[in-house]
Amino acid sequence: MIPALEVRDLTRRFGNFTAVERLSFSVQRGEICGFIGPNGAGKTTTMRICSTLDLPDHGDVFISGESVLEQPRRVRRKLGFMPDAYGAYSNTTVADYLDFFARSYGLRGEEKSRTIARLVEFTSLGHMLEKLTTALSKGMKQRLCLAKTMLNDPDLLILDEPAAGLDPRARIELRELVKALAGMDKAILISSHILSELGETCDSVVVIEEGRLKAAGNVSQMTEGIQRERSRVLLRALVDPQALLRAVLEEPHVEGARVERGGVVLDLPGGAEGLARLVEALVKRGVRLTEFRQEKLDLEEVFLSMTDGRVQ
Repeated sequence: MIPALEVRDLTRRFGNFTAVERLSFSVQRGEICGFIGPNGAGKTTTMRICSTLDLPDHGDVFISGESVLEQPRRVRRKLGFMPDAYGAYSNTTVADYLDFFARSYGLRGEEKSRTIARLVEFTSLGHMLEKLTTALSKGMKQRLCLAKTMLNDPDLLILDEPAAGLDPRARIELRELVKALAGMDKAILISSHILSELGETCDSVVVIEEGRLKAAGNVSQMTEGIQRERSRVLLRALVDPQALLRAVLEEPHVEGARVERGGVVLDLPGGAEGLARLVEALVKRGVRLTEFRQEKLDLEEVFLSMTDGRVQ
């Protein structure tokens, strides 16, 4: 199967500064891929190259099998790019905004009207059509920008920080829209610093730091891989949580233990073997445990374990 997006050996330099170096990954249709990394990691530069807005110094990007370097006009018909900054125009209503961009994509007559109507319904903008774009809330602006991005019915959607500045309800609604788009067989590359949101949304993740690939793959497999090496555990016992914390801290290899949720939460290296040793040691100390639960690690743990926090 030809990937909807294939980044192949991509390098981009600005003078002596290398923003992206030998970066390769792919995204299939129907897949939501989280694109994460520290500030300055090269995410926006990569997205701009994928969207034909910048040129690499080396490598290439393929959208549904077509090169962004050799066939940029054909590629633009297959992708939609939603930047992190919303471009609002004064004295322009939502209806005017969508009509302008629809005509820019070559839509005319009934086809234009049907396309706009479908996207207005999908993004729930029907009650906003006569409102000025500059008067919209952040959440409504993001919905409008997403509707504009969908006008050409792209195979690939590239979303740069779409949830930034949104309130919790707007983030949930945006997440559901993104999932619905994936259900329409769209490929989605989405960057965000809200890793808890990406963890609930994405099928896969690409982690970069200092312009280089750190990891790429299925989110569940990545978290399971980390969990085989390190566990997070919630303990409760028939003693005061502070007393339980003191007992836990006396054991070697325990990391980051703290009182939380009426018990003690701690990190422990060694996977299942480490867990077994801790239980055995606490029982020998006479600690009467009432709960010992291994907690599932999330995308934040993947990010922290695979990056060093370096900024270019």
